[in-house]
Amino acid sequence: MSKILITSALPYVNGVPHLGHMVGCLLPSDVYARYMRMMGNEVLYICGTDEHGTPSEVGAAKEGMEIGEYCTKYHNRHKEAYKAFNLSFDFFGRTSSPQNQEITYHIFEQLDKNGYIEEKSIKQIYSIDDGRFLPDRYVTGTCPHCGYDKARGDQCENCTKVLDPTELINPRSTISGSTNLEVRETKHLFLKLPLLEEKLAQWVKSKEPFWPDIAYSIAQKWLKEGLQERCITRDLKWGFPVNKPGFEDKVFYVWFDAPIGYIGITKQWADENPQSRNWKDWWLDAKDVRYVEFMGKDNVPFHSISFPATLLGTKENWTLVDYLKGMSYLTYEGGKFSKSEKRGIFAEDAVKEYPADYWRYWLMSNAPESSDSSFSFELFAAVINKDLNGVLGNFVSRVLKMTASKIASEVPSGGTPDKAEIELVNTLQEKVDNYLKYMNELEFRKALNELRAIWVDGNNYISTTEPWSVIKTDVNRASCILRTCINLIRIYALLSAPIMPETSEKIMQKLGLTLSGASLKDFNVHKEIEALKPGHAFEVGEMLFERITPEKVEELKTKYGSNK
Repeated sequence: MSKILITSALPYVNGVPHLGHMVGCLLPSDVYARYMRMMGNEVLYICGTDEHGTPSEVGAAKEGMEIGEYCTKYHNRHKEAYKAFNLSFDFFGRTSSPQNQEITYHIFEQLDKNGYIEEKSIKQIYSIDDGRFLPDRYVTGTCPHCGYDKARGDQCENCTKVLDPTELINPRSTISGSTNLEVRETKHLFLKLPLLEEKLAQWVKSKEPFWPDIAYSIAQKWLKEGLQERCITRDLKWGFPVNKPGFEDKVFYVWFDAPIGYIGITKQWADENPQSRNWKDWWLDAKDVRYVEFMGKDNVPFHSISFPATLLGTKENWTLVDYLKGMSYLTYEGGKFSKSEKRGIFAEDAVKEYPADYWRYWLMSNAPESSDSSFSFELFAAVINKDLNGVLGNFVSRVLKMTASKIASEVPSGGTPDKAEIELVNTLQEKVDNYLKYMNELEFRKALNELRAIWVDGNNYISTTEPWSVIKTDVNRASCILRTCINLIRIYALLSAPIMPETSEKIMQKLGLTLSGASLKDFNVHKEIEALKPGHAFEVGEMLFERITPEKVEELKTKYGSNK
């Protein structure tokens, strides 16, 4: 048994997650966590809402709410959305917690003691109309590098370049929209990244054989451009007040305390049951932990550069990421999801239209791993109708109905495997090995291609062996074929469980079984194909999936802004 620490990018508390957020980090991390548990590992899967910074202040002001109350409201909405999507977090916490404040203060003190913090006067944008300094995310404008006209003052989400608000062309206040801005001097604290660059570069280089290209190339791009000192304080009221004399009226920058939030949230989890849990077993002097992060590509720089540098600068033995799974973007009909424009389907709405497993399967089979993917309702319907309804669902229904009507509602006895069954088992073992290999390597699209091929093999087997015809002349041979098929159904449930846990549980229930304690470790098709013995009862039950009609596709497109 290995200890696997899994973190997903912490979603901003403002707003609600859309399908792009789900597939960009949250859903892949859940699939991996479920898979690792089924492989017999000790898994700690951590996530939570990122609650500090400009988005919370702006969002609370728009809704006329106190910031803490606003964050609680949206934290709960996130939590409900992820529960509906069957995300299996061991703990879903908050970056605003006292535990995160305690650890953030400790890490800052270590950095300061070790000479990695510098006090500097900087020029910052001041809004005359708003009567305040504007932190970087309170300023938007045109990116000087790519021309994107909605770039934030800290980073352009279009080209991912890190920015200073004073670099923006035609800057404006996010609070009021005012362009009546001027540059004034103010005092802040900086993390001296250049002093950590050599050590960080050696660490990143060690990840080259392991990290996917998207993560490694982004990290190397930053290093080649040369690291700059990073401001870690802001002129805001909402956040952790800086624990250094002379800076009490400022708070830590959200990108300083938010990644530390993984550790703080782990401490929240441990504090719930301190007798049996210790957060340091996972984060400090934890030599036996493999740490895997899931990130959208816009978050990769902070998790491959800033956060590791922060931990390295403490000179303490913190757990650093072993594998960083960077993901590209999911677009909506080739464009962007937009809640304000009512364009795109968001997680809490998606599960009202169809069960979570429909979305989980489509998103993972189209995961934007090496390049962007695009969602459309036509593509969604085509995949659900063909793969889930036509291949998996049809096989399960066809086999159980046929067995119940022709023989009995139990695994039939009689007959012994012959050439067809031997060939099937050998073919399936090769595909299962590939599936498990790709899941281990976090190559999800390849894994799902193998899974679908495994389902197809079952359909091809029953079509070739024709038990409905064979039973007329050889009941024993037909019984052997159907017994093989029923065992295939159980195998399909086990293999599909990390991706479609609810569907897999339904299949197991049809067979009078449960997923609880189910394992994929050392999976042997020769053994599993005989797991259900003659006489084992089953029930046919309802169809697993429904077809999505063209009329329904048009209805969904209109409802979620595809026709705009």
